[in-house]
Amino acid sequence: MQVVTQTLNLAHFNPLQIDDEFSEKVYSLYLKRMDYSKRFFTKEELVKLEGFKSKIDDEVKAQNFEFYTLANSIFDQQLALVQTYYKEILSKPFEFTVSENLESDPDKTEFAANNTQLKESWRKSLKYQVLVRLNDILTVEEQAKVKNDTFKTKTIAENEALARKKVLNLHDEWFKRIKQSDEDKFSLFINAITSVYDPHTQYLPPQDKENFDIGMSGQLEGIGALLQQDDGNIKIVSIVPGSPSWLQGELKPNDKILKVAQENQEPVDVVDMKLDDAVKLIRGKKGTKVTLTIKKIDNIIKQITITRDVVILEETYAKSAILIKPGTNDKYGYIYLPKFYVDFKKTETGRNCAEDVAIELEKLKGESVKGVILDLRENGGGSLPDAVRMAGLFIKRGPIVQVKTKIGPTRILGDEDPTVQYGGPLVILVNAFSASASEILAAAMQDYRRAIIIGTPSTFGKGTVQTVIPLDDQVGGSYQNLGSLGELLITIQKFYRINGGATQLKGVTPDIIIPDAYSELEIGEREQEYSMPWTKIDAVNYSKWDGIKNFDNIVKVEMARLESDPDISIIKEQSKFLKKQKDETLVSLKMTDYKKSEKNRTESAKKFDEIAKKQGLVISSLKLDIEKALNDTAKIERNKVWIDELKKDIYLKEAINVVAAIESGK
Repeated sequence: MQVVTQTLNLAHFNPLQIDDEFSEKVYSLYLKRMDYSKRFFTKEELVKLEGFKSKIDDEVKAQNFEFYTLANSIFDQQLALVQTYYKEILSKPFEFTVSENLESDPDKTEFAANNTQLKESWRKSLKYQVLVRLNDILTVEEQAKVKNDTFKTKTIAENEALARKKVLNLHDEWFKRIKQSDEDKFSLFINAITSVYDPHTQYLPPQDKENFDIGMSGQLEGIGALLQQDDGNIKIVSIVPGSPSWLQGELKPNDKILKVAQENQEPVDVVDMKLDDAVKLIRGKKGTKVTLTIKKIDNIIKQITITRDVVILEETYAKSAILIKPGTNDKYGYIYLPKFYVDFKKTETGRNCAEDVAIELEKLKGESVKGVILDLRENGGGSLPDAVRMAGLFIKRGPIVQVKTKIGPTRILGDEDPTVQYGGPLVILVNAFSASASEILAAAMQDYRRAIIIGTPSTFGKGTVQTVIPLDDQVGGSYQNLGSLGELLITIQKFYRINGGATQLKGVTPDIIIPDAYSELEIGEREQEYSMPWTKIDAVNYSKWDGIKNFDNIVKVEMARLESDPDISIIKEQSKFLKKQKDETLVSLKMTDYKKSEKNRTESAKKFDEIAKKQGLVISSLKLDIEKALNDTAKIERNKVWIDELKKDIYLKEAINVVAAIESGK
């Protein structure tokens, strides 16, 4: 506690006053994270902790852990009590003809008043879980009956008993896994403190640091998704390009994993499970399959089966294609950049994204393209120096980003090379998951008016920089006998655009806004608790690019055209549908109502499938890439899948219209 709080005070970009306000934030956040789903604590028990609401700051300063000890004692007591509840509740059949509802969103519920109400809350929750499994069993039976009219079905009572047994087994396993070690409990408490500073500052115990390193390198056999504990849920933070999840295509950032199932085994509930344990279930040997039960951002629950494999490193690098505008022979270049990668160890075979994009630009120039589209969608960032170098490929020279630290003058990072690698028409694609370095590059190109930015209403809004500080280095030799203390991932800097505005919270607003399915939902830094605020500093001197003469007119014409585009209308409708699904969290525990609701969800979702149709784009690989891949059948097949997906990309179709308009000067 001492070394963490001292490091936060010395190194954090915005150190906080350890006072009563700080105490109340830690108090609320810690209890929320201990029991986000409100399955264990009651108001009656929480009264015993209320006196500490304004005292945690004093305890932190005095290295006193009375609040922490009492909170865990109460939680363990409630945990033992609830274990008697679920066994008793699941010992009797449920009646699914009674009209009653369950609120599935913990944010819309309060803690139970007492243990009697807590037991009733568990009854409804368990009934819902049995209802879902019973409906699944009945659906399988109906399908089997259609295929084979001699198939013998079980009675409702038999199927209900089977569904109850499945839920009972699931909870037996879940309660075995939910018990945390003292280190896990203390890590949760420490991270309630660090998270009040900002959502990206966190304590990494030794095991979590190992997982963090694996997530950053993407070198472990598994599914290729970076995971994060989020209020009792395992949330997808990002998908590793070239990974099994990326190739499968259905898993997306912000999805929450509810259950994990190995091949031919019952799923294991991972809600409220320790991240380490959930990760162990998801990882596995190459070639094996894992099925994830996912809760999408719109609250739709679906199962996704992924075959584990190693990450195909080549798919994590920049690559390009040739696009031909429908109805013409005009060729345009497309560069896909999944992340801002760099080889920090500077190995001989190492690559960095700025050099790779420069190579792709040269290849496209060799194909005589009339314009270039740079795709930064889903790009969560990475190397800031490479983002600066990449921006320099498109301008003569000048500032790219301002970096402010806790003390000292603001640093201006810029391009000093007067050479322009590519000076032709440029469009940059972004979306709500474009973050950090992606936002720096897009913001700089927007401020210079060097490119037209196309995308969703805003990018992610992460305008801060983190570093990892080993805590062992912060203590004297007398503490070495304690073993590793872990590390602190801490926010040390903040990004600012060259126009003076931060990318933090607001992100980058595209010049041409095209909605996507998530446009109505809150996504990004704005939804995080205790995010650092948007601020502004002085702008720096820079000269705007004068190569896009018709900039404002192109934006005006394209925005007007999009208003009447039928595909865009469908996307807007889909976005409203997903918002409605997310907001409708009250579920019926009556079988007929539940089946009707699920049928309506499925049918409504199906009508949006027509968006994923061919957009009339003619797309091909570059000649040089085709020649290199002649004898690599696996690479040829992966590339074919990638090209086929690009042909369905409505945003790519719009980008071609815009880059063609820049090129034509109209």
